[in-house]
Amino acid sequence: MASTPVTPGQALATLLDGNRRFVAGTPGHPNQDAARRAELAPVQTPFAVLLGCSDSRLAAEIIFDQGLGDLFVVRTAGHVLGPEVLGSIEYGTSILDCRLVVVLGHDSCGAVAAARSAVENGLPATGYVRDVVERVTPSVLAARAAGVTSDSDFIDAHIRHTVDLLLDRSRVLADQVASGHTGVVGLAYQLAEGNARLVTAHGVPTAQSPAPTAAG
Repeated sequence: MASTPVTPGQALATLLDGNRRFVAGTPGHPNQDAARRAELAPVQTPFAVLLGCSDSRLAAEIIFDQGLGDLFVVRTAGHVLGPEVLGSIEYGTSILDCRLVVVLGHDSCGAVAAARSAVENGLPATGYVRDVVERVTPSVLAARAAGVTSDSDFIDAHIRHTVDLLLDRSRVLADQVASGHTGVVGLAYQLAEGNARLVTAHGVPTAQSPAPTAAG
């Protein structure tokens, strides 16, 4: 693997490059050997925090072709935010010095579908699933108010809402973005194609944001 990214733009470029390798079917499987395992035993130095959906089809290290110690991953259904999630992300940027936070959503998201069903058809979830649905509902309501109708646009709206909410609730992260230390981006993953598409970015140069396309 190349040298560890030291800026938000470099971190995003590293992830998108890895995703291109994954889409093309030529992954490098970096940092996955015994030597890397031994190197990481006393300390970890990931370059990015990834807040992703818990969906089993969304394994961050695989789709971005990264290895042990490269990513600090936090996963919840629908990438919803709570105090534990916010604390974990702040730990990644403040203690582990990660330079990028990624909110990773995807098409066919069950949490977004359930929230849409609750809003459009009056079908509320039960148990603690209801808490997840209620946290996604503001994204659905805002998207509907803006005239959104397509599934992909609802997914994008929820990704943007999560990024905005993250920066609004975490003063620590907002200050790190303002100072140029950390960037925050939202990516939408396409399950069939395997590519991650940029949806929104804060504190990351736009030149670092081309979206990979599926190999033909």
